[in-house]
Amino acid sequence: MSTGLLALLDDVIGIAKVAAASVDDVAAQAAKAGAKAAGVVIDDAAVTPRYVVGFEAARELPIVQRIALGSLRNKLLFLLPAALLLSAFAPWLITPLLVLGGAFLCYEGAEKIYEAIAPHAAHAHEAKAGLAPADPQALEDAKVAGAIRTDFILSGEIMAITLASATESSLLMQGVILAVVGIGITVVVYGAVALIVKADDAGLALARSGSGGLRGLGRAIVAGMPPFLRLLGIVGTAAMLWVGGGIILHGLEEFGLDAPAHLVHDLAEHAGHAVAAAGGAVGWLVGAAASGAFGLLVGAAIIPLVSTVIGPAAQAIRRALPARAGHRQA
Repeated sequence: MSTGLLALLDDVIGIAKVAAASVDDVAAQAAKAGAKAAGVVIDDAAVTPRYVVGFEAARELPIVQRIALGSLRNKLLFLLPAALLLSAFAPWLITPLLVLGGAFLCYEGAEKIYEAIAPHAAHAHEAKAGLAPADPQALEDAKVAGAIRTDFILSGEIMAITLASATESSLLMQGVILAVVGIGITVVVYGAVALIVKADDAGLALARSGSGGLRGLGRAIVAGMPPFLRLLGIVGTAAMLWVGGGIILHGLEEFGLDAPAHLVHDLAEHAGHAVAAAGGAVGWLVGAAASGAFGLLVGAAIIPLVSTVIGPAAQAIRRALPARAGHRQA
């Protein structure tokens, strides 16, 4: 009996060791994948706050919560199983889908620049595309939906990078790693976004406190948040163009059209060599700027396509669906 018990304990210890090793492996691979996706994560954190600016303070955290839940749904219910299925059965589809996502990011970034340069024309474009909301609740719903759409693209890129970092793992391990990275990044990004959008309220509370030093800090936070949010909006727009342009350049390279990507790489390399003291940083900045400029060209080309083709078609489909539903009920 004692021998059997000892054997059982040995088996339990062995299983525990294997489980611990698996946990360590998941953590290590998740950390590695998260580090590789850091650029996209930063883009996500920079892009999201602009969807919350302009609403009442009481609606800020609920909006962030809605977007965060939509982000989790994107990652766990759609992107994770889709990534595993594509990896197993149709890996050739991953690059075309990423290119389409990159084109959407380029369009979003170019549309924001268009709105800043020509707000009236941009509003007319939104009306043609069916993007102009009619009331405050519709505006909130439209902003949340837009944030979740953008998050879907950025999350897709994060999951693709994660999957590429775990190609040698089993399908089950890949799924666990994708889930860990997806949940962890969502918590980090939207925790940071919540802190950013509520910083002015915290500053106001400090400004009304009894301590002189805290009052000064609170006033500085309140005064500094509007320009910080404007700067973050600029960074977010630039990030969408940079990431979207980079995705398309890489996709074209995968399809054999490598001249644009080589041009960007050569520009970055020459710039890095020209400034030896900070060659790495300068090369990265030039490469990112070139990718962003390419993304802006792509997005600018898509804007009239959305106004004349995609937007009217989407409006027609939306009008047809309720009519068809009403016809069925009748």
